[in-house]
Amino acid sequence: MSKVVSGISMSLDGFVAGPNVSREQQLGDGGLPLHQWLHQPDPRDIDLLDEMRAGLGSILMGRVSYGLAEGDGGWGEGGPAGPTPCFVLTHKAPALETVRAPSVFTFVTDGIHSAVAQAKAAAGGKAVAVHGASAAQQCLAAGLLDEIQIHLAPVVLGGGTRLFEHLGGQYRLERTKVIETPNATHLRFSVIH
Repeated sequence: MSKVVSGISMSLDGFVAGPNVSREQQLGDGGLPLHQWLHQPDPRDIDLLDEMRAGLGSILMGRVSYGLAEGDGGWGEGGPAGPTPCFVLTHKAPALETVRAPSVFTFVTDGIHSAVAQAKAAAGGKAVAVHGASAAQQCLAAGLLDEIQIHLAPVVLGGGTRLFEHLGGQYRLERTKVIETPNATHLRFSVIH
């Protein structure tokens, strides 16, 4: 059965992007060090990335994440992981002729439960990767998130987008893995339901 997994880079002060996020600065002001582990990887970072890619079945994201990188925003002809099926949470789907890769992106307008169910069905038993803070918050608050992977970068951003906001409750986690590299401390937690 597919697990729903949020994997996201985060600063020591809890931000997943700096202030002033835009298409040109998708990680906001000062946010590039969050992804150093992706752009200048240590061999242990590469091993982790290979493991994540091998287990990926589909992606769930919010409309903001889609909007920041679709078209010429950096994803090429597919989504953030190539032609992997992506499910975009939105209040209103765009016109199909404006979607760059309609065979990759499905727009879900009937809520988080439907989006997760569709992403799990497409994942073929592999993981559903949750992309972005808002989608992760919605999955956690709805009791649909199975695992959280934090790639903790050695940087303090001082402002921006926080991962753990708008949750409306407390959650218990069990740490299941820690990998330390010069670029990040990779933490994996199971969400206790």
